[in-house]
Amino acid sequence: MREKINQRVSVVTVFSAKQRAAAPYLISWQNKDYQVGKIGYHHTVRQGETLHHIYELVDKDNTMSFRLNFDTSNLHWTLEAVSDGNSY
Repeated sequence: MREKINQRVSVVTVFSAKQRAAAPYLISWQNKDYQVGKIGYHHTVRQGETLHHIYELVDKDNTMSFRLNFDTSNLHWTLEAVSDGNSY
């Protein structure tokens, strides 16, 4: 079931010079670490002068999906939503 969270989380990010891109690698939420698996999509949204990077991704075990928001004005990560894959 997809649940809105809107909590700040810690995220380890990696940068690839070859691809010229940064991406989340590890999410720490509720005293548990989730290694990032496949990133479904990444897009940007501008709110006023602030640019937000939005990521939809799954963990390495493909059991949880996450929606992350990276706010470039303060460099904070917010977990906007999470889903465990169950529809109930």
